Amino acid sequence: MKMSARTWSSWFAALSVIACGVCVSAETTARRIVTLAPNLTELTFTAGAGDRIVGAVDYSDFPEAARAIPRVGDAFRVDFERVLALHPDLVLVWDGGTATTVVQRLQALQLNVRTITTFRLADVGNAVREIGKLAGTSATAEAAALKFDHDIAAVRAEYAGHALLSVFLQVNDKPLYTVNGKQIMSELVDLCGGRNVFATLDKFAPEIGIEAVIAANPQVIVATDANGADAAAQWQRWSNMGAVKHGNVFNVPPDDITRATTRLARGARVLCRTLETARDRLRGSH
Repeated sequence: MKMSARTWSSWFAALSVIACGVCVSAETTARRIVTLAPNLTELTFTAGAGDRIVGAVDYSDFPEAARAIPRVGDAFRVDFERVLALHPDLVLVWDGGTATTVVQRLQALQLNVRTITTFRLADVGNAVREIGKLAGTSATAEAAALKFDHDIAAVRAEYAGHALLSVFLQVNDKPLYTVNGKQIMSELVDLCGGRNVFATLDKFAPEIGIEAVIAANPQVIVATDANGADAAAQWQRWSNMGAVKHGNVFNVPPDDITRATTRLARGARVLCRTLETARDRLRGSH
């Protein structure tokens, strides 16, 4: 299985400004928005501006209303003619995900392009606030951002001081991919009292070999594959590895912990409860 567009599209989003043609100012709020990543679509809805979106990319499927938005391409290809036909006054692109050539082409077309970057949890609330400012929905956006920040802080406080666990994050099985410490999923692991065993790798989402995982000998394996494969069954043959030996191989629904939106607060609780189950199993084995 190759890495799906959905999996890649779930990872990035939110907050630095790129030069634009006709910019949206405090006096001119965005009324027609195109979002070029699924998480940007969701963040725009969260900011109270979902009804302003006139075009979005494939896999923009949350909330339900997002499914009805006309498509302008996917994470890798954008139909520029279709974008122009929608007459957007704001195009949101995602840092690290939208190709530089796409951004440059949008700028050459004199479109108002803003790059949203959500590599860290702290960026998510700020991204919602920024979109709210651009769309003139700051009151709604601020309330949503504050709730997210509060929810994350509550999870952080609840799991502070829990026994440290070494964790392998599997985001794709064939080929085998993980993430480094700069990816937002890795920060969620930290939040829950875990340590990403591949945090120090240079690449953001590196392909690795099974031998590297065996050598790292994680206490927990968390798989976020969207293909529904049973991770525990996949890893069963390596029964000497700590995570397999103690039954600590888990599948976690991908969107809640891979897509950089305010749903990460819910995903954080799911992941933290998963790691707490792993701690209980390790305690029970001694």
